[in-house]
Amino acid sequence: MRSLLNTIALALAALLVVLGATIFTVDQRQYAIVFQLGEVREVIAEPGLYFKWPMIQNVRYFDKRILTLDSNEPERFITSEKKNVLVDSFVKWRIVDPRLYYVSVAGDESRAKTRLSQTVNAGLREEFGKRTVHDVVSGERDKIMEDMREKADLDARKIGVQIVDVRVKRVDLPTEVSESVYRRMEAERKRVANELRSEGSAEAEKIRADADRQREVIVADAYRDAQKTKGEGDAKAAAIYAGAFNQNPEFYAFYRSLEAYRNSFKSKSDVLVVEPNSDFFKYMKSVGRGGDKAAK
Repeated sequence: MRSLLNTIALALAALLVVLGATIFTVDQRQYAIVFQLGEVREVIAEPGLYFKWPMIQNVRYFDKRILTLDSNEPERFITSEKKNVLVDSFVKWRIVDPRLYYVSVAGDESRAKTRLSQTVNAGLREEFGKRTVHDVVSGERDKIMEDMREKADLDARKIGVQIVDVRVKRVDLPTEVSESVYRRMEAERKRVANELRSEGSAEAEKIRADADRQREVIVADAYRDAQKTKGEGDAKAAAIYAGAFNQNPEFYAFYRSLEAYRNSFKSKSDVLVVEPNSDFFKYMKSVGRGGDKAAK
């Protein structure tokens, strides 16, 4: 009985080993290539559970996701102005034809990256050689990346790879060039600043001169209006005085004399020297008589 159980256990173990060598799974993030005696037998792109012949067939897996090729050091390119620039870029790529990918680079990712790196660098060198520093920095940067993606994708398809995107992260000038460029930029900015200051000073002088002219005009108009108003007031006052004089000449003369007395003796220290028979003292000589007349 024990011998039978051992035999069954061995049979089950052998069955499990056979099943383990026969069954394999494919993840949704992977491609699988089934080889039979070293030749490509089948390419599996859909995830699931699959079977293979043990000892005869073997399986290799390849990443289906988007991969990144990023340069370790910036590459030096020359623009149309014969100026060196340092370019830092990266590439997004993925496998779209596993069979061609395996045949072209033996499924080696490092070989595929080397091929793609050479293609992208050659394309960027060509694109940068057609343009100026301004174009590659800002003017046509997007167009460079799009053209480069299309050109690199055409070559990458030959090894079963698709170029999803090519991006230029940074474009810098070499140290020996950037210093001279910065000095030139600084000189240009100073020149522009001086021009703006000169224009501002001229405009300020123009504004001040116009303001002074307007001030003179306003003051002259105000003085003219004031003199006109003063003249009209004096005319009305004279008319009022004349009307009062015509109504009662004696009272008007008396009132004017009082005003003269008040203005002449405002202070105790005031001294007035006149002849005794002067008309100035007319109402002071006969107060009673002048007062009666004024009261009338």
